[in-house]
Amino acid sequence: MEQKQNPISIKSFESCRLCPRSCGVDRRITAGCCGCTSVMRAARAALHHWEEPCISGIHGSGAIFFSGCTLRCCFCQNHLISQGSAGKELSVQALADIFLRLQDQKAHNINLVTPTQYLPLIIDALELVRNQLRIPVVYNCGGYERIETVHALKDYVDIWLPDFKYQDSYLSLSYSGAEDYFSYASQAISQMIAQTGPPRFHTEKALSSSNQSSCTIMDRGVIIRHMVLPGHKEDSIRLLSWMAENLPKDSYYISLLSQYTPSHKSSRFPGLNRRITTYEYEKVVDTALNLGLNQGFIQQKSSAKEEYTPPFDLEGI
Repeated sequence: MEQKQNPISIKSFESCRLCPRSCGVDRRITAGCCGCTSVMRAARAALHHWEEPCISGIHGSGAIFFSGCTLRCCFCQNHLISQGSAGKELSVQALADIFLRLQDQKAHNINLVTPTQYLPLIIDALELVRNQLRIPVVYNCGGYERIETVHALKDYVDIWLPDFKYQDSYLSLSYSGAEDYFSYASQAISQMIAQTGPPRFHTEKALSSSNQSSCTIMDRGVIIRHMVLPGHKEDSIRLLSWMAENLPKDSYYISLLSQYTPSHKSSRFPGLNRRITTYEYEKVVDTALNLGLNQGFIQQKSSAKEEYTPPFDLEGI
């Protein structure tokens, strides 16, 4: 039987429609809306300890931070790479070698951070190590994805870690330049859940005789992240209500983030030029619990610190 060809290939760069912006740019020649050409760039590839506990685990998540982004969030804490020039060119073979090196360093997973703009090359790298990679692949994205792209990754991605940023199209247009954010993100996240099924975990113990700790590690599933924005708790509440009404119960985890820190261009929007209050965050958490969304993670207010953003110093690249 002839093997079905993945619709995402190098030819996708010729008239790029990898993300919902569908800019149609020939990225072999010039940059698309994501700010990227067909040359893959990344700014860091190392063990990362600041994801959700079941992703970072004991040893850390093997996070590769790719340059560029399909969104343009005015408050992006990673703006040096998402909207700046930080990063180094990376070949398909070099990326495949990074996957295996992170696995050798006991990473619990391969964590692809903002990868959509380079998908044809990332898929090629994953194919090179298909018979050697024994840890899950995490797709860590802004949620702004085409459902066709999600479907094409069915055989490559084990864990989806999408943001679900907004319900209000005015907010998504104002802060991320994507009026259609909710329309695409809601469909994409529904497809992610359909592809992975209910979350699956295993328990892993520390190997050191001096460390008797253990940790629950995710093997497959979806964790939906939502960062509460200052002044917009009502949009968070609407978004949680939509999730409770439209996504299958107990089929995903949520992660409610309190870590918003004014950054990048947020000073242009007076309402965003502060951190969230305890009241705002607790109101959103209480809503989630009242809606039965009790599988997941919450943060301490102390998480709103700039030092949780990793240094984009080309480590591991």
